[in-house]
Amino acid sequence: MTMIDRRGLLAGAAAAPVLGGWTRRRARAQAANTIKVALLCDFSNTYRDVTGPTELACIRQAAAEFNARGMNVEVVFADNQNKPDVGSNITRAWIDRDGVDCVVDGGASSVALAANDVVREKNKVFLNTSSATSDLTGSKCTPNTVHWTYDTWMLARSTGGATVKAGGDSWYFLTADYAFGHALERDTANFVKAQGGKVLGQVRAPFPGTTDVSSFLLQAAAAKPKVIGLANAGTDTVNCVKQAAEFGLLRRGIRLASMLMFLPDVHAIGLQTAQGLICTETFYWDLNDRTRRFAAKMRPNISVPLCMNHAGGYAAVLHYLKVAAEMGVTAAKASGAETVARMKAMPCDDDCFGPGRLREDGRKLHPAYLFQVKSPEESRGEWDYYKLLQTTPAEEAFRPLSEGGCAFVRS
Repeated sequence: MTMIDRRGLLAGAAAAPVLGGWTRRRARAQAANTIKVALLCDFSNTYRDVTGPTELACIRQAAAEFNARGMNVEVVFADNQNKPDVGSNITRAWIDRDGVDCVVDGGASSVALAANDVVREKNKVFLNTSSATSDLTGSKCTPNTVHWTYDTWMLARSTGGATVKAGGDSWYFLTADYAFGHALERDTANFVKAQGGKVLGQVRAPFPGTTDVSSFLLQAAAAKPKVIGLANAGTDTVNCVKQAAEFGLLRRGIRLASMLMFLPDVHAIGLQTAQGLICTETFYWDLNDRTRRFAAKMRPNISVPLCMNHAGGYAAVLHYLKVAAEMGVTAAKASGAETVARMKAMPCDDDCFGPGRLREDGRKLHPAYLFQVKSPEESRGEWDYYKLLQTTPAEEAFRPLSEGGCAFVRS
């Protein structure tokens, strides 16, 4: 080795710590200027089509719109496996290890409730977009949580109320045996009874994952209700509707009330079987010019019909990023509770839900739409599955603030 070689080697060795330190400082500075959004939902099981890859595409669209304005937004995701402990552990690792600022969705209500506690403890932001339990703006509300899209109280009021008014005044519930199903059965039963109807009973099935529901349907039918209320979702609902048709329950005069059904579920069931069913969503791609514009923008990136969960992911993240941009990234990262407070102070407006607002308890207010599934003859083309029956205004669609029992609002 020559003297020149040794000198070059020594110079390089001396420079290495300097370059390494500069690289680390640059990485820290970049992280400090980056908003990190994490999608926690089902990517492999019952709720994959109504959340999963399509919701991820919608959230990435919201992030791209702000990245185009010079804001640095990073999106990560994970499969919660519909298990509360898995969801809680992922949420904690995201925040502690990966610097996540905002957790989106949650997925199954039991998972969302677990993630909700972690996000509050860590003072970050939780944008719940598909978990249905109304407890997130009631007994489990936190200053760090926003509940977008829908909840069990709204579904019960819209779908349940309409069914009772149409003569379906005796019910038997087929309920998913976890937090979401229990909350949906509870809220719907309250509406049925308040309107003079009666609940004949319920069977609680080990959803998600039960594919053969014949015994549960036959047990419900044996009680001779006018309505079997399906307090489940995703592929569980799809299986129930298909098997109810196979047993000829509709021909026997028993209606199905699918308390939570999405456009991808109708797609999976098929119009021939699903025609005539009613359901409630807060978004439909063909509702107006703005929803059609959003659908056209997303169409190249998705393979299943858009539903309110997908739209909720886009709209909730969009509103969060608007506030983060106004506050400044550093301030938005510093306190989730303060960021959510600013989200409540700023009016909402997007192509999916139109104008709206966030209430003090974190409930996002927008209209709810009661739809009926079209017949094959009525459908004009791909994903044209719904006809609008009625609209519930935003201020009437969700449980009144005074009835929720949110502790921090009372104080």
